[in-house]
Amino acid sequence: MILFNRYPGGKRRAVTMSFDDGYREDEKLIEIFDRFGIRGTFHINSGLLHRDIRVDADEVAKIYKNHEISAHGFTHANFDELSESEIRDEIEKDLSELLHLSGREVHGMSYPNGKTSDKAVAVAKSLGIAYSRTTVSTPDFSIPEDFLYWHPTCHHLRSEEAAERFLASQVGGELLCIWGHSTEFERDKNWELIERVCEKLGACEDVWSATCIELCDYVCACRALRISPDEKMIENPTDIDVWFTVGGKTTCIKAKETIHI
Repeated sequence: MILFNRYPGGKRRAVTMSFDDGYREDEKLIEIFDRFGIRGTFHINSGLLHRDIRVDADEVAKIYKNHEISAHGFTHANFDELSESEIRDEIEKDLSELLHLSGREVHGMSYPNGKTSDKAVAVAKSLGIAYSRTTVSTPDFSIPEDFLYWHPTCHHLRSEEAAERFLASQVGGELLCIWGHSTEFERDKNWELIERVCEKLGACEDVWSATCIELCDYVCACRALRISPDEKMIENPTDIDVWFTVGGKTTCIKAKETIHI
């Protein structure tokens, strides 16, 4: 049986960090991420960057250069209270301004205040959004069935306990998704919490640390593989190498490759 329970490099599990709002404390959080080799995704309300508590618009490209920039609604308005056209305006403005500030295309999002609806999902999908994260903790390590309804594992306050369970698991294919706000660490004076979590995760050679879009793209590539009915032939039509196990053996099928097993 073919099992898609491996990540790039044949690693058994994956972690992604997902932080909202573009607060100034993102700089300190990024320093911690970089120190321990952790990749992060930062969801930014580009229409609010003029406020003192947010990062400076002119520094967005520099601050987030090693991490993913993602949309979060231009003004952080609750999507469940907006019309379809208003939701479209919030997303389109954010995507346009983030592209202008960073020079990078944005394909991901988190819902402002974690609130969404089928209407908001439909608009996001029509605008080319590949994933969007909620604030509804699971709190397990499952992969989203639909990345436009991406429920994280936990808020960062629960991250240490979740990381310990995650690292102890031997199932394979698990995903730990931690979300939060960097400003909360400063408010609660608990920066050591995320330092401990990042140190543990970064020290584990069997953990793939990925941004949200990297994780989404990889899982979508796994789901796009064409497998013969007898599971003897696999075709990878994507541009991403995919790892899996068959008969307990870890195997990789490269981008655009067809293999016989």
